[in-house]
Amino acid sequence: MERGLLWLPLLVAFFWLAWQGSQEYQKLEAYRIWAEQFERAKYDIYAVIGQKGNEITWGKPTTTGPIKLETFCLLGVQKINLLVDDKPVDIENLPIKGRVIELEFAFSEVAKSVRIPFTEIPLAAEWAKFLQGFLQTLQAEKHE
Repeated sequence: MERGLLWLPLLVAFFWLAWQGSQEYQKLEAYRIWAEQFERAKYDIYAVIGQKGNEITWGKPTTTGPIKLETFCLLGVQKINLLVDDKPVDIENLPIKGRVIELEFAFSEVAKSVRIPFTEIPLAAEWAKFLQGFLQTLQAEKHE
């Protein structure tokens, strides 16, 4: 009986881990279906992001699909910043770690911006580089 009581917490932990794994798998499957409509997409435990043309759509992943979806046009973006712990960082000289990692899209409208959270600095930097290049191309085409 005593041995059974000792194994009970381990059994509970096993079932909890299995349930958590199942929840994460359902989130990934819902994301996979959602992401098919985009040219480029990213899944993260904090946010999903998709790019189609000059439109960016992002939201929070759930087991039934992304929620709180927001869409904005890159044509209205003035600047894209990579923020680590609320400070802009140089994409060519990335910090090793940080607690809060976000891509900030600053719009031409005064004091308006959108921040999309990331879990990894290198992944956020890769998206920042790509979107900055894409934004420069859009702006160059706009001025022609």
